[in-house]
Amino acid sequence: MTGEELKTDGSFRDSIGTMDADGKRKFVYPKKPKGKFTNQRTILATVLLVFMFATPWIKINGQPLLLLNVLERKFVVFGNIFWPQDFYLLVFALLTGILFVILFTVIFGRLFCGWVCPQTIFMEHVFRRIEYWIEGDRGQQIRLSKLPWNNPEKLRKKGLKSFVFWVISFIISNDFLMIIVGTDEWLKVVSDGPFVHLGNFIGILVFTTIFYFVFAWFREQVCIIVCPYGRLQGVMLDRQSVVVAYDYKRGENRAKFKKKENRAEAKKGDCIDCNQCVDVCPTGIDIRNGTQLECINCTACIDACDAIMDKVELPRGLIRYASEESIAEEKPHKYSLRAKAYTGLLVVLLIIMGFLTSSRSAVEATILRASGMTHFEKEGKIVNLYNYKILNKSAENQELELQLISPEGEINFAGTPDMSLEIGKLIRGSFFIAIEPTQLKSSETEIKIGIIANGKLIETTTTSFNGPRVKTKN
Repeated sequence: MTGEELKTDGSFRDSIGTMDADGKRKFVYPKKPKGKFTNQRTILATVLLVFMFATPWIKINGQPLLLLNVLERKFVVFGNIFWPQDFYLLVFALLTGILFVILFTVIFGRLFCGWVCPQTIFMEHVFRRIEYWIEGDRGQQIRLSKLPWNNPEKLRKKGLKSFVFWVISFIISNDFLMIIVGTDEWLKVVSDGPFVHLGNFIGILVFTTIFYFVFAWFREQVCIIVCPYGRLQGVMLDRQSVVVAYDYKRGENRAKFKKKENRAEAKKGDCIDCNQCVDVCPTGIDIRNGTQLECINCTACIDACDAIMDKVELPRGLIRYASEESIAEEKPHKYSLRAKAYTGLLVVLLIIMGFLTSSRSAVEATILRASGMTHFEKEGKIVNLYNYKILNKSAENQELELQLISPEGEINFAGTPDMSLEIGKLIRGSFFIAIEPTQLKSSETEIKIGIIANGKLIETTTTSFNGPRVKTKN
């Protein structure tokens, strides 16, 4: 018998736990969880929330810790600026991130969802706690929901909750705006007033409404319907993946608890069918039916079950982190061959990502010979015309120079160039390169040009130099 055979008719897989037989939304009123894992998740959630709200204000070398300015196509990660020209880094980062998710899920199931997902953190550790504070625990919430809307208590509590939810959603929206446009621009929006920066203000209101809708009404449906991760876990998990699991071998057959009863002789399992694991579940499932896409591995059922086991003086761990294989065959968890392969590939991608990031130049220069132009001779030297584009990808202004490294020759700008390059700015221009004919060994000679910033060579680029055909001796 496997965990998925516990409910023999399999009806639990025909619908989701938040929908009734008529297909209507069935709201979940989870009981407030308590226990070791809940305390650990609360600590982690607090740290992540503090980090999230502090992130826009933290700066490294004058740059924000994190900036995702899609409008200006400027991205800052840990003080390092990335521009559209660094798109290849984004590709590698996405590949690495996807592989990490696959690896993590193969080994640990949806641990990410229950512990660090922003949706879970905000829902369970912010909005749900406010709901407990205003409306009370599960039983009180159910009673309140059944009251008519003209009841003063319901109007007062629901109105207060909606107001607090809206304020928090507004704060979250402002934090997201700061991550997108930066704190300096955000302070400017606040000081100038909403109507001066109407677009940003409308954006804040739109996101506030979305956040309010998600956390006040849509809730767990994000994890069940919108987020693809829950459905993807079906193809990523295997029998060796560690998930929140019910030990059906120990728990079945379920029966109510009786004092001083020998449950082994009565052919009863350790599960006393108290339903506490269902009452605390934020997605409304029964973990005893086996792994389900709605399960976010939040561990609320583990804490609830452990508390009951303590009361009836039975061992903890009836619901615990375990793999299907370890429960069915009573084997310790092993690092599977598939997990090892994913880990090896992930290490390779991380090494490549680290190399590409560390070798990224402070400036990006493109120097090409002017199209449609041929060489000409001036004062006994062969001259070619070049166009250049130089982008400053660093976090500081640059004073640039161009120097011909090889072969010997000279660079003469067309006009008076402005080689002062501000952060994130692009300069364009043209220059002539003049080289003695004796330095040319063919009609197409490779030349190397150095870009010097603040007196230091930071980048070199190569291009071709067109010259007359070199006569060969018979």
